[in-house]
Amino acid sequence: MTEGTRLPLDRIASSLRRERTRAGLSLSELAKRAGIAKSTLSQLESASGNPSVETLWALSVALDVPFSTLVDPPRPAVQIIRAGEGPTVPSERADYTATLLSSSPPGARRDIYLLRVEPGSARDSDPHMPGTVEHVIVSTGRVLAGPQDEPVELAAGDYLSYPGDVPHTCRALEPGTTCIMIMQHG
Repeated sequence: MTEGTRLPLDRIASSLRRERTRAGLSLSELAKRAGIAKSTLSQLESASGNPSVETLWALSVALDVPFSTLVDPPRPAVQIIRAGEGPTVPSERADYTATLLSSSPPGARRDIYLLRVEPGSARDSDPHMPGTVEHVIVSTGRVLAGPQDEPVELAAGDYLSYPGDVPHTCRALEPGTTCIMIMQHG
């Protein structure tokens, strides 16, 4: 993994400690709310863990903060993220990675991600914060995405918007599938 694609473990650790303190939660209480082991949370807060996208999503929901709050560094006014760079988090359940391209600036409640998805297991997501809406634009390949009870097949150039506060899924139907996902927080 290159320097630009390594997980920002030190930022994740400090963000978790900051947000847990802000929420007034103990390690045990946050781990319980997120459905993860206390030892896992302790490792993440000491920058020695290797978090999956599922673990970070569970923590962001338990803390009631956008996912990007846990992984994104402060950004300058002009920002360029070259292909293959940016904070990238893999899934532990599917051949799926999410690279944060832009987090919510002050006054906005949205994050932008580049998704790289390969055929195989679906990336099934638990509900995010109430009011969350996900917008997906397929760049290359084909994908089956949307609410778990009624996913939609999309091809390159297609756009889909669906509630992110219900169980939802994303599964590549072709190798090399990429999508842009905009997560709008409620």
